Amino acid sequence: MNKVKIVVDSTVDLNKDMYEKLDIRVVPLQVRFENETFLDGVDIDQETLYARVEKEGKLPSTAAISPEELGKVIKEYIDQDMDIVFLGIGSTLSSTFQNFHIAAQEFPEDRVYAIDTLNLSSGSGLLVLKACKLRDEGKTAKEISELVTPLVPKVSAKFCLDRFDFMHKGGRCSAMVKMFGHLFHIHPVLKVVDGKLIVESKPRGPIKVAYKEMLEELKKDLEIGVDMDNIMITHAGMNKEDEKYLYDEVSKLVDPSLIRITHAGCIISSHCGYGTVGILYIKK
Repeated sequence: MNKVKIVVDSTVDLNKDMYEKLDIRVVPLQVRFENETFLDGVDIDQETLYARVEKEGKLPSTAAISPEELGKVIKEYIDQDMDIVFLGIGSTLSSTFQNFHIAAQEFPEDRVYAIDTLNLSSGSGLLVLKACKLRDEGKTAKEISELVTPLVPKVSAKFCLDRFDFMHKGGRCSAMVKMFGHLFHIHPVLKVVDGKLIVESKPRGPIKVAYKEMLEELKKDLEIGVDMDNIMITHAGMNKEDEKYLYDEVSKLVDPSLIRITHAGCIISSHCGYGTVGILYIKK
């Protein structure tokens, strides 16, 4: 039986030490400012991204991984007699998944498997952690694909936005919406549903009102049943006070050892902006 390599794209938003500890290969998407192109998490980080946006007043564009680049990665591990399981940003949100399928056609189909997470950020990351756990239990690439795929619709991924700046810069809301959003202290709560990011609610008040809404959903889901391997708090930058508040509140609901705090990479951050925070987990 061949060894299994877990390959992901840079949007799954697990921390660097997790990638290293779990022996995960990360393939970066691109971030582009005018004529400059950077690799997400390689030669540009979150802080540099925000500094450039602040200075230049506009967002970068982002680009999926090409079939050619993905083909090189696949060949690298096939040549080492390893089978591959790929997970990344959902097919409804980027062409990266489709590009992987194109690249995989050049290799034996029983050696390369791709799981469409229909999610983003650490919503996809939760499925990556499941795949790694199964790999370490000795499962084959095919078995990992068959066991992780049914978990895709069970991932709960909810985020709240602290401000409208990046939505406005990215053309996803008007200047009027931005103005009223700030004026009335609206913090949209977004949720991934069927592979699409939708606005679920628009709570008004301090950001903690939105936090409490996400915490309340976690509490309700815990009563029904939640997978207790990992509970994610993922953010695109937040102050230490709010990070501690969220960690303490989630710790009241689950064993603190289950909580993973991760930082969104440049692809996710460039679309949602500083202050975006998510609580993510897998429901039973």
